[in-house]
Amino acid sequence: MCPHRPPCPSSDAVDRDAARVIASHPEQGWNLRCNGVVSFEDEGDLLPDGRVVPPQPLEIHDPIPAA
Repeated sequence: MCPHRPPCPSSDAVDRDAARVIASHPEQGWNLRCNGVVSFEDEGDLLPDGRVVPPQPLEIHDPIPAA
């Protein structure tokens, strides 16, 4: 249970990575968040129930062509 006010997003929420970091291990490339999610530096997540959320590919937009 999150002690923060307002509470951090749950592990099932779309914005789950907005939860506060409670343990940081940058040398290993991961953070533990208040909602139990392990976030990896490649943007993937491991949810508390064991499900894996793979990194999402970046959307690359073409620059606006010069007129």
